[in-house]
Amino acid sequence: MIVLTLVNSNRMLPPIAPIGLDYIASAVRQAGHEVELVDLCLADDAEAELDRYFAARQPDLVGISFRNVDDCFWPSAQSFLPVLQADVAAVRRRTDAPIVLGGVGYSMFPLRILEVTGADFGVHGDGEAALVQLLDQVRGQRCWERVDGLLFRRDGCVVANPPSWPRRVSVVSRRDLVDNAAYFRLGGQIGVETKRGCRRRCAYCADPIAKGRAYRRRSPAAVADEFATLLQAGIDVIHLCDAEFNLPLQHAEQVCDLLIDRGLGKRMRWYVYMAVVPLPESLIRRMRQAGCAGIDFTSDSAHPAMLAAYGQKHRLGDLEHAVRVCRKHGIAVMLDLLLGGPGETPETVAETIGAFKQIDPDCAGAALGVRVYPGTPLASMLEAAGPLEANPHLCRRYAPPVDLLQPTFYISAGLGSRPSTLVRELIGDDPRFFPPQEDTTKEASPRADHHNYNRNETLLKAIGAGCRGAYWDILRKTR
Repeated sequence: MIVLTLVNSNRMLPPIAPIGLDYIASAVRQAGHEVELVDLCLADDAEAELDRYFAARQPDLVGISFRNVDDCFWPSAQSFLPVLQADVAAVRRRTDAPIVLGGVGYSMFPLRILEVTGADFGVHGDGEAALVQLLDQVRGQRCWERVDGLLFRRDGCVVANPPSWPRRVSVVSRRDLVDNAAYFRLGGQIGVETKRGCRRRCAYCADPIAKGRAYRRRSPAAVADEFATLLQAGIDVIHLCDAEFNLPLQHAEQVCDLLIDRGLGKRMRWYVYMAVVPLPESLIRRMRQAGCAGIDFTSDSAHPAMLAAYGQKHRLGDLEHAVRVCRKHGIAVMLDLLLGGPGETPETVAETIGAFKQIDPDCAGAALGVRVYPGTPLASMLEAAGPLEANPHLCRRYAPPVDLLQPTFYISAGLGSRPSTLVRELIGDDPRFFPPQEDTTKEASPRADHHNYNRNETLLKAIGAGCRGAYWDILRKTR
């Protein structure tokens, strides 16, 4: 029997259950292979955990997941790549088995991350079918071209197969590899996917690069089965990991209808990310009946010029409608602001913050700085404008030259030398907003009033005290 060992390299806190590893494990087991997990997120000592495991086991293949490239938060600008590099080296010291990388973070920079870590393989895109195919080739003819989404080395060069984006996402919903009960206790929620991919053309978003530019849907029945499986395990708070739950609209309605029909909406609550449009009230009504407790809208701005710059189709009236219908049906609302993009000025920021105060969401995240990812419309615009090193809008905390693999942010120079101070003064003491960190030239740690969730002490204490739900919802309730 072929043995696959999966390693969870994500160390973010609160700990987030690696649902991708659960999904992969189900597919690999269904194909007749054995799967084991080394979860470094839950380990007190990563080196000791690796020693313990590899002293007793020598697998045929080791898969290391990479969920987040960095914390995507300008004040801290913390890259997680050094941790991944250390994990690959640590595994390499303990086994001769080939190492394959995967996960959303990996799929945003598949070639670069393979090069800088020295791993043997990488999978760009979905891992379920790809890992089964790779296991067959590891023990078989080693025809790497037959593995969906695989990056591999040949004659000193990296070869990249087309991304692994099957038209329909089909995963078995057993969820029995990862200790989801521990993650629920320590992290406050468990993730579920109803689909993958996104057709939207938001200027900054790397989701289409990692997951494809088409909506690849799961069966609504499979989603409802997964909800029921998690509920049986005592998990009753879910976060849907879809890029935008309401796109496509019919799929969202079908998922809600099945959750309602099976009575799961009365026993579980769940949170989602959503686009501001389309948003018929009938969908919000369905979502509430199906157990939805909160929505985080990709709002970005209320100023028409900034919404156009970000590639958003909604306008101020759509934001007002979203908050109004959600409040009517008892669903909490988070509006995410994205400040500092191309063309941003003190006037556009003031107009947006003033409008958000009038719209009156339950909370609003005022993120300052747009993370720049290669392959996005924003990156293309910057490259067309000339050398990145000379661009006055780019902010980074690493030495030149500009390297988009490292945390690199766009903050409009039109906001002046102290943009965070400007935003904080416009917000004032309004408790509905999570303001940006004060301006500083040094790396900053997250504070209680921010919505950088990684190692946020207020959030960790609240979850430890029994709070459950989306992190923004927990934080707003602590304030």
